[in-house]
Amino acid sequence: MPLSLHAAFVPSCRQIIGGCLNVLAKAEAAGIGDLATATLAPDMFPLAFQVQSVAGHSAGAIAAMRTGQFNPGGGFAMPDADYASFTAMLKDADAALATVTEAEMEGFIGGDTAFVFGERRMPFKSEDFLLSFSRPNFCFHASMLYGIFRNKGLPLGKKDFLGRPRMAM
Repeated sequence: MPLSLHAAFVPSCRQIIGGCLNVLAKAEAAGIGDLATATLAPDMFPLAFQVQSVAGHSAGAIAAMRTGQFNPGGGFAMPDADYASFTAMLKDADAALATVTEAEMEGFIGGDTAFVFGERRMPFKSEDFLLSFSRPNFCFHASMLYGIFRNKGLPLGKKDFLGRPRMAM
């Protein structure tokens, strides 16, 4: 049986979102503050943008395939720079992903989804938008969330980023 679009995207996003939630919980418990300006480099978008992008390129990407258009943020407003807002946004994205069915995802194949930013328009077949644009962006921004906290001295390892793998039992 070939791998479905759903299987190629949704479970991995949910796994990494779980890792991001774990990192946020550890950072909050450690008392790491200054979230509004937290970045890895001066010319980088702040932590709130990274959280928004994780949600936007997961659940927001699915919503974009439904409408045929993705705008930066993926339909998620910029969260307040606090743990409660970050956690709520990621939990909302995870809950939205949990409702997506394999049948719906397979129905997107062959459709059109465009990334639109101002006058810039990047047209994709929906499956290519998801797998060659949103998935790499999702992974990038999730790793930046991890990296920002690691850079602030939070003792994290790869398993914190990975979340809970889907092992055969």
